[in-house]
Amino acid sequence: MPAPLRIGNASGFYGDRFGALREMLTGGPLDVLTGDYLAELTMLILGRDRLKDPAAGYARTFLRQLEECLGLAHERGVKIVSNAGGLNPAGLADAVRALAGRLGIPVRVAHVEGDDLTAAHPGTLAAHAYLGGAGIAACLREGADVVVTGRVTDAALVTGPAVARFGWAPDAYDALAGAVVAGHVLECGTQATGGNYAFFTAHPRARLRRPGFPLAELHADGSAVLTKHDGTGGVVDVGTVTAQLLYETAGARYPGPDVTARLDTVRLTQEGPDRVRIEGVRGEAPPPTLKVGLNRLGGFRNEVVFVLTGLDVAAKAALVREQTEDAFAAAGARPREVRWDLVRTDRPDADTEETASALLRLVVRDPDAEAVGRAFSGAAVELALASYPGFHVLAPPGKGAPYGVFEAAYVEQGAVPHLAVLHDGRRVPVAPPADNRAPDAVPDSGVPGDVPEPPLPAPLPPGPVRRAPLGLVAGARSGDKGGDANIGVWVRTEEAWRWLAHELTTDRLRQLLPETRAAGLTVTRHVLPNLRALNFVVTGILGEGVAAQARFDPQAKALGEWLRSRHLDIPAALLTTSGPDPARTAHAPEATQDLPEAAR
Repeated sequence: MPAPLRIGNASGFYGDRFGALREMLTGGPLDVLTGDYLAELTMLILGRDRLKDPAAGYARTFLRQLEECLGLAHERGVKIVSNAGGLNPAGLADAVRALAGRLGIPVRVAHVEGDDLTAAHPGTLAAHAYLGGAGIAACLREGADVVVTGRVTDAALVTGPAVARFGWAPDAYDALAGAVVAGHVLECGTQATGGNYAFFTAHPRARLRRPGFPLAELHADGSAVLTKHDGTGGVVDVGTVTAQLLYETAGARYPGPDVTARLDTVRLTQEGPDRVRIEGVRGEAPPPTLKVGLNRLGGFRNEVVFVLTGLDVAAKAALVREQTEDAFAAAGARPREVRWDLVRTDRPDADTEETASALLRLVVRDPDAEAVGRAFSGAAVELALASYPGFHVLAPPGKGAPYGVFEAAYVEQGAVPHLAVLHDGRRVPVAPPADNRAPDAVPDSGVPGDVPEPPLPAPLPPGPVRRAPLGLVAGARSGDKGGDANIGVWVRTEEAWRWLAHELTTDRLRQLLPETRAAGLTVTRHVLPNLRALNFVVTGILGEGVAAQARFDPQAKALGEWLRSRHLDIPAALLTTSGPDPARTAHAPEATQDLPEAAR
């Protein structure tokens, strides 16, 4: 039986902790170190960089990190695999070679390309297919020490090294699915080790102040143990892993270019302190198509935030809104989209001016930069001495700024020229999987063709209830996929699951989150009993994606926390006798009662 592949992560996004690469290389043994730098918004940023400089388009932070750590990785025999190549993986590979030459480090650098489909999508700033891990595997098998890619799936950074190590065939679906799940947990870095964790108050704050980055001990059968280097901060338990498993997913099927992983088969077990075993993952053939992320410029936007202090807040908001709309009409230059939001942050009889104030936010969008620039600024600023008492704004409106739009398209796997460019310059075509029919799966969504909803557990018997926040018994994590948002909700005991599975229906979610009742928004619920979890997908709530900033929380990062703060009738037994958190048993000396103080 081959030794497990010890694979870590040192970046969850472009701008993550700079020192993480060194921390992971010096913190303990590793075979492979990955770095995830790409997101939908990042591709737009890199696209704008490339417009200014055709040689740009990759994550420059990664190159600066390597300047400090390339020699260390070489000394320790750690392979580095990263998607920091962004829109220009060949350019980054050349830059890494040049860096290695200057430093005198004999490393072999390869890259993966073929994802760039911009030429086939006129009008886009960047169009890139999400490739799988086969190209990475080919580079590693041929001896590469560093592999950089463009747009691959986040999990491909793990499936590629796993295939290279264990020699899995393309139809080793269960093993591949296990690697996909491990990769999905690793991809966001410290979100797997206590970062952004709903039940963070159950752990000593000192442990969470600087969470260590995660690593997986991946076995030849696809099972894995999620952990972190000894002595680093943070927590790895069933709860932190569950939260990350639910992040930015949808139904039971999690389709990707390597395999379709069945999230409803995942089993999590606390194996010891900061060690969670992931096993039982089943896989199916990948879908016949690849997702393509299309990024284009949507137009220009601007905003101004009026501060409304003290009495008559609603009347003040109405006055300035009417005055601004009159100014637009008089100028004959009303922006195409005008949105007003009144945020009541004020309190009665407040003892500070800030807490006596509400915010009125005006956002405008238009294809013409001038319509949201000088004309808009003038309409807002000219009211300074002619509007409500106490008129002022948080900042004067400046020039209109361009905003982006993200859309998803799909192409046949065989239509994408997936290439492994080896360290010696050879260009090796990567064939798509021979069996990629997946007749019951649907790319990226899993809604129409997903698995049937599993049987629900028996409901709890009737008993006393108490009005309380959902978050006293349930955790949540939310995120974005284009214009859609997901909210994963889970509980930690079987009794709580018997209640949640019946209580938190689609209708109840709509009641608790009124924004989801907007016209045209579809809410779909997926049931994952093995994780004691529900996953909701709210289609269209983010408009045209994060770069368009259609709402206050444009990536839906806090949508789950809003849900947890909402009050409903919860069985009193769950609030008072829910018992110890199973995920905390490995930390018994530090354990605190798993309910926050407000519920005790």
